[in-house]
Amino acid sequence: MLTQLQTEQLKIEYLQPLETVNKLNNSLGQDVKEGLTQCPKKIPSKYFYDDQGSQLFEQICELPEYYPTRTEASILRQYAEEIAQITGNCELVELGSGSSTKTRLLLDAYDQQNDLFKYMPIDVSAGILKESAIQLQQEYSSLKIQGLVGTYDQALTQLKSTSWSARMIFFLGSSIGNFSETDYDNFLNKIAKVLEKGDYFLLGVDLQKPRSILEAAYNDSQGVTAAFNLNMLSHLNHKFQGNFDLNCFKHQAIYNEEKHQIEMYLESETEQRITFKNLDLTVNLERKEKILTEISRKFDVEQTKHKLASKQLKPVKVFTDKNQWFALILCQACK
Repeated sequence: MLTQLQTEQLKIEYLQPLETVNKLNNSLGQDVKEGLTQCPKKIPSKYFYDDQGSQLFEQICELPEYYPTRTEASILRQYAEEIAQITGNCELVELGSGSSTKTRLLLDAYDQQNDLFKYMPIDVSAGILKESAIQLQQEYSSLKIQGLVGTYDQALTQLKSTSWSARMIFFLGSSIGNFSETDYDNFLNKIAKVLEKGDYFLLGVDLQKPRSILEAAYNDSQGVTAAFNLNMLSHLNHKFQGNFDLNCFKHQAIYNEEKHQIEMYLESETEQRITFKNLDLTVNLERKEKILTEISRKFDVEQTKHKLASKQLKPVKVFTDKNQWFALILCQACK
């Protein structure tokens, strides 16, 4: 591993670069090729998150229409102390930490109970991870931080055994909703494999609710979500030497009631030909043709509890807001 920043209490490392893994497997950009040559076309949502994409997502979380962040924060504000009491002092591992804004509500609770505790933020954006880790170190003198730059898959594959009495992996923001049913299942399998008996998993899930609330959250009046969606094309241009013209696309987000999921698209406003020099790929787009960039599934609490239990992740307690819009489900590995 390559150490980027290290002090006695703060360490930031790169996990094995995904590009290295992919090159060894001769599959760099294969997911982009597959997505853009199938019908209908799609791009994996992981390509939202270069540094610019991560910053735009932080802005989305502050939007008045985007209820998940503030609703989840209200749940943490009310129940973080109880969560810390249930788990006791443990190593805290966060997948997709971003700026760690909501995380502070958890850290406050563990800080009150422990003289020393450990936090492992994991994020693909090295810039945001480094900045937030330095800020947290200044705010929490009893906190030991080991930041890991990488993807969820890298983290769950390369995460070492903990020297602490227990570990809690937490995945906030309902990012689990971006996974297909197959990816969701595989992800939970990886979580269950990493956790030892008695360890904890805290999962944030966005719950099913009326279309009007959901569609407004993903079509904000300031256009930040649109910019976030379009930035994916800039990321692909940079990464694979593509020639997407962002002015030739528009953002769309609709709620699929049958599948209980928001579907986010980039719609081509003209016929166009896209090339990627690094992928030796050319793609033709029709006018009005849509590229799926993200799904955001909305969950039922009882079904989710059953799913977790089937992976030997026993639900301990469910924490929700007064409107039942969002839930945090605390589980314990029972294998």
